Amino acid sequence: MAKNRKNQTAAIRFGPALKALVLCLVIAGSAVGYVWQKSQVYQLGKQWSEMETRRDKLERNNQALEAQLDGLRSPVALAQRAPGLGLVPQQPGQVVRLPEMPIALPDKQVVLRQLATRPAGGMPH
Repeated sequence: MAKNRKNQTAAIRFGPALKALVLCLVIAGSAVGYVWQKSQVYQLGKQWSEMETRRDKLERNNQALEAQLDGLRSPVALAQRAPGLGLVPQQPGQVVRLPEMPIALPDKQVVLRQLATRPAGGMPH
């Protein structure tokens, strides 16, 4: 029987070892891929929560800025900040309303446009 083993080719003798090596490489590659995938899921979850926190902070900041802008636009605040200018509320004749006129585009869509118009006499500058 020893004589038959010596006559076998190298491919036949190393065949089972090569199969075992390939199987081990496939299992190891799968394990590394699984760990990498879990790491990516963790990192994306962390980024997601950081972005949500940043969005919430920006929304709070935006609300604070809107409140500040409303306060700055109020007539009472303007009168307090500029007492010597003699500012008074506008008269109804000083307000110009701009009508929105629909226009038709070549593809039959209707779009509202805002056009400024002045009376014939004009307003003082």
